[in-house]
Formats: sequence, C-alpha cells, structure tokens
Amino acid sequence: MEVIKLKDDYIKLGQALKAAGCVGSGVESKIVIKEGQVTVNGEVEYQRGKKLHDGDVVTFDGETIKIEK
Repeated sequence: MEVIKLKDDYIKLGQALKAAGCVGSGVESKIVIKEGQVTVNGEVEYQRGKKLHDGDVVTFDGETIKIEK
C-alpha cells in the first residue's frame, strides 16, 4: 500500500495517481480515470479533479493508495 502525505488540505485524484507512480503522466491518469479503472473509497470515480482528503483510499490496477494528513 502506497501512502501519500498531504501537504495541503487535499490532493486531486490525477495528481495522487501520478505521485504514487501508478501512471506516468497526467494524460495517462485522465485516460484510466475516464475508463472507470479507478475507485475512491470503493466507488468508481470518473473525475480526475476529485479532491482526496485524509483517510481516502484509492485503488487502481491492484494498487492501493491511502491519503494521510
């Protein structure tokens, strides 16, 4: 499980995928999110700009990312 420490109040979903190394670029994150391959807290998320806060859990391609303050 990858843990991303927040520097601000939130991080956007596309940025989190890139920061965790799950995707190589913002364009790639946009594609996998639009295709419904990413879940946030167990629900499929289609918004690349979705704000993630402390405690949120993202899953993509068998990887889990936890957002922490």
